[in-house]
Amino acid sequence: MTELDNYSLKGEISLITGASRGIGASIADLFGQSNSLVIGTATTPEGAQSISDRFKKLQIRGRGIVLDVSKSEQVNQIVKDLKANNELPSILVNNAGISMESLMMRIKEEDWNKVINTNLSSVFFMTKAVIGGMMKKRHGRIINIGSVVGSIGAVGNAHYSATKSALEGFTKSIALEVGSRGITANTISPGYITTDMTKGINEELNQAMMKKIPLDRFGDPQDIAKAAVFLASNAGSYITGQTIHVNGGMYME
Repeated sequence: MTELDNYSLKGEISLITGASRGIGASIADLFGQSNSLVIGTATTPEGAQSISDRFKKLQIRGRGIVLDVSKSEQVNQIVKDLKANNELPSILVNNAGISMESLMMRIKEEDWNKVINTNLSSVFFMTKAVIGGMMKKRHGRIINIGSVVGSIGAVGNAHYSATKSALEGFTKSIALEVGSRGITANTISPGYITTDMTKGINEELNQAMMKKIPLDRFGDPQDIAKAAVFLASNAGSYITGQTIHVNGGMYME
C-alpha cells in the first residue's frame, strides 16, 4: 500500500444526502472519483436523475435516488432496499439541509419545525438506519455537514443555527457510543461557501463577510469535499468526535 492508497475509498459504499447540487454534489463526485460506489439523494425525481446523469458523465459508479430525509419511513425503506441490493453504506454523509431566513420573532412554528426536521431529525433518522450495518462490519464513517453559524450564530437564522449547533453534540455522542466498533463520527463545519444558497446575497453583505476571512476568499464546495474524503478515508481513521472548521479563518475555535 502506498501513501496515496490511504486516501482511496475503494471498496466503500457511500450514501450522501442532498447530492444534486452545491456541497453535496461536490462531495458525491469526489467520493466517486476516489473509487467509492456512491448513492446520492435528492428530493425530486428530476434531482435524482441529474445525479445519475452526472455520475455517468464522470464515470462514477452509483446513482441518484429520491428521498425526503425528514420522513423516517422513507429513510428506513431506502436503507432496506439498499441492504437487499447488497449496498448497505459504510460511509454516511448527512448533507441535506434547508435555510429559511427570518428574524426569530417572525419565525412561524411550521417553519421552525420544517428546518428542525430537515436539518436535524433527518440526521438522527439516517444515522439510526445505517449504523447497525456498520456495527456488524465493525467499520464505518459518519460525516455530518454543519455550519459556522452553529458556532457563532447568525441574524435571521435562529432555527438554522440551532440545528447546526445541536449537530455537533449529536456527533460527539455517536462517536462515544460506536467508536469501539471501528466507526468514526465527525462534523465538518463550512464557513462562507459559494453555492446556489449564497449567490442571492447582496454585494454589500458579501464584501462585509470577506473582511472577516483571513484567507481573503470565499470557500468552494471542493474545499468541503476534500475534507470529507480525508475523514472518510483511512487517512482520517483516528479522528472522531471532532468538528472540523473549514472557513478560511473566519472562525477559529
